[in-house]
This record gives sequence, structure tokens and C-alpha cells, in this order.
Amino acid sequence: MARTLMIQGTRSGAGKSLVVAALCRILSNRGCRVAPFKSQNMALNSHVTVDGGEIGRAQALQAEAAGVEPSTDMNPILLKASGDSGAQVILQGRVYATMKAKEYYAFREKAWECVRESFERLSTEYEIILIEGAGSPAEINLMDVDIANMAVAELADSPVLLVADIDRGGVFASLYGTALLLGEKRRFLEGYVINKFRGDLEILQPGLDMLHRKSGLPCLGVIPYMKDIGLPEEDGLAITSGQALMRGYREHGTIRVVVLRLPYISNFTDFDPFRFEPDVELIYSLNPSDIESADILIIPGSKNTVHDLLYLKETGLDEVMQRAYKKGIQIIGICGGYQILSSRLLDPEGVESSHREVEGIGLLDVETVFAKDKITSRVTAEFLGSSFPGEGLESEATHALEGYEIHMGRSSGDIGLFRVTRYRRSGRDGSMESVTVTDGSVKKNCWGTYLHGIFENDGFRRAVINGARIRKGLSPLGIMTSYRDKRLEKIDEVAGVVRRHLEMDHLFRILEL
Repeated sequence: MARTLMIQGTRSGAGKSLVVAALCRILSNRGCRVAPFKSQNMALNSHVTVDGGEIGRAQALQAEAAGVEPSTDMNPILLKASGDSGAQVILQGRVYATMKAKEYYAFREKAWECVRESFERLSTEYEIILIEGAGSPAEINLMDVDIANMAVAELADSPVLLVADIDRGGVFASLYGTALLLGEKRRFLEGYVINKFRGDLEILQPGLDMLHRKSGLPCLGVIPYMKDIGLPEEDGLAITSGQALMRGYREHGTIRVVVLRLPYISNFTDFDPFRFEPDVELIYSLNPSDIESADILIIPGSKNTVHDLLYLKETGLDEVMQRAYKKGIQIIGICGGYQILSSRLLDPEGVESSHREVEGIGLLDVETVFAKDKITSRVTAEFLGSSFPGEGLESEATHALEGYEIHMGRSSGDIGLFRVTRYRRSGRDGSMESVTVTDGSVKKNCWGTYLHGIFENDGFRRAVINGARIRKGLSPLGIMTSYRDKRLEKIDEVAGVVRRHLEMDHLFRILEL
């Protein structure tokens, strides 16, 4: 069995995912074969593995930090909230059903079996497993159906670090209260970590000493607040509406990229690469003035496309989008956003909602039909169109693009923007299967595609930005940024901060290193 360490939190957003990613990097750099594991994740940002399975985006980032290929065993249960219908339950990478909360809790035994199987498989492949909890382990009304926190610690017989976010306030009460509410299972607690600290450590120290006396648990680190971490976020709550995430430098001129902050926005990490472009100002907003002043307007993925489409119509934002289109603003739809731009959306089997037919925004000459089976695949793509809003596209920007698909809709009509090859690893020998299809549509200054991750291709992203630059009277620029290099650089920065502020010798002793 692999050696383990579990990171739990006093609440969602305490910093568990980031600490696990940092520790994955630290241990990988020491030559350890390490893997992340989160039994149950609820997130709308997901990643596709090489075998076509779907896992939480955080576990994919943690695997990258560990220098290993992400697998569905690293996140055997993924829950994707779908609105009033409940949550889509994904077991070991595949859609199982959509369930409401009571149905899911009644499903506990089946879910737990998936958790146990995946953990045991990982334990035979890696020497160390870093386990991430979910939410708080002290939800006393749910402890009997827990499959994400202390139940996993017990399964793995794993010591636990408890992380608390001091920036939210009440840090001592949350740590002490969590320990008390855990009852006899507090025996797994090895110590606690305070995250996002901004002040003077000398002033904090008396509180740490008192908490140690009361709880018997040592403080194993105080991690400072890290501003603009620059790594993919998992929770849509991390998006700040109307606030620019990166402002362009005056020497280059600024291209405003506005992403609609849809109520059910998903896979918004698609647009993180824009944050590192020196001539881009990235904004998430539903403000009409932001939409009409954009140079590039993006309609992102959605976990409930019909709901978000109806929301845009009810608020009059569909008319704002029409005005933006007539102004010549480049409009891009990704996955659910592509479907929203359709002329018509059909749902004969009630996959997305109770609406069997809805008129789309109508900027693209395609229609979408929702199906019960979900396409999840890694892909490569090649640009086919002769007319494209990304003016000045060069061959290296349009060939061998990499991305992935996650969608339940099928679009037909004026299709033919990309030639897409879907890949999936299958069979015991790990061989790759592939199939080639066409994807995407373009009409004047509007285009859409099912391809996620397409803006991680540096040349393609720069070509799209340059199209907006040319229309704005600015000179096009060469490739300015390697997104992959930036992401790895940020992982190293975070790992460095965590290594300096945690009691690493203590953790190495736990892991017998």
C-alpha cells in the first residue's frame, strides 16, 4: 500500500487543492512517484483523461504538478450541478445518472465502492498518495453518508492536516470547532495549517499557542496570502464579475476580452491563457456596457445551456449580443456557448430541461439537438475555413491544435470550421483509437466550436487576438507567451511558498522519507 497524507479543510475554498498541488510538486521534485486523490468532487470545471474519462480540473492540475498523467482513479466521483434537476453523477469518468441530493445519499454504497476500487488501484501504482477532502469534515448532519473526508482517512489509515482560511475570519473557532465535532475520528488529525495570512506572525503566535493548548494539535505552517496565483480555479465563485483579471500594457495597446459570466458557467479555465497576454484585458461580466465595448466577446461553456440561454433572453442580453455582432465585435462560442449561438436548440428527451424546443441567439446557421450520451475525448484539430475572424492566421497557428470535448449536444447545419480527430485510449494494451469528424461554424465575425482548451494553443490564441488588433487599427504581434511554461512556472512558485512555510521535516517523517 502507498503511504498517504490527507489534506482536509474547515470549509470549501480553504486552500486544500492548492496545498495538495504544491505538495505533489515538492514530492515529485524529491524523486517520489506521487499521485493526487479526491474521492468526491463537486465542480463545473472538468478535464478529460486519455481514456476519455472526466475528472475535476483540480486533480488534473495536481497530476501535472506531480508530473504524472491524470487518470479517472484520481477523482472517482465528480458531481456537476445541473440546476433544479439535481447533479450529474460521473463515476470513474463516465456519466452514471442525474440525481437529487436524497437520491445520491441513498446511492452511497455504490459510490463508496467506486471510491475504494480507485484508491486501491492507485495504491498499487504510486508510492505516495496525497488525498484531498471536500468541503468540511464536520458536517454533522452528513457524517453517516460521508465518502469524502474522514471515511477516506479511515480507509487509507491516513494522517490528516486541517487547513483553514484566515482571510475569511473566525479561523481559531473553525479549527477548534471542527476538531471537537469530529469526535473519536479526530485521532486522524496530525495538525493544522493556516492559509492566506496577511499580517504579522508575532501577533498571531499567541493564538496559535492557545489553540495548541486547547486542541492538542500543533500548527504545522502559516501560508501567506498569495495574490494573483495564476493557476486554474475550480469554483466559479472565484470569478469576480466586471473586474479585469489582467490589464494590457500601454506599449502594445489593449484588447478587451469579455467572457459572459453565465449563471451555470463551466470550464471557465478555457480562458486563463488570456490572462498572461501582455496586450489583453480579461473581464467576466454580464454588464451591457462591457459587452458592447469588447473587442472579443466569448460565450463560455454551461452546465445548463437552456437555462443560461433563457436567462440571456429574460435580461435582454440577447439583444445586446446582437448589437455587438452588428458592430463587428468578434463573438466566440465555446461548447455550451456555441449551442447558445445556434438558431434552434432541440431537447426531445428532456436531457437539459423541460423545454423541448428553444430558439437560440441565431448568430450561427446551425441547430443543436441534445442527446443522452456524452462525448468526452481528447482531440487534435486542424483549421479548415477560408474565412475566419482571426485575421492573419499562419500555418503553425492552425495545424495540430490540441484540446478536448465534453458535451451532450450535437450540432448540424453550416459545420466545417475544424477537422477534429478524437482520441481515446482503450484496451489492456493501452492502444489509442481515433475517429475524425468536422466541428464548428463561422458566420462573418462570429464563430463557435465544441473544443475546450483551444486557447491553450499559443499560436492560435495569438492569431485570434491579432484579428481583434487589426480591426482596432493596431499592428499584429508575434507569439508573446507560452501558456504551458507560465502554468508550470506558477506551480513552482506556489510550491516554493508552501515549502518555505510548512514544517516539511514533520511531513517528511509522516511519509517516511
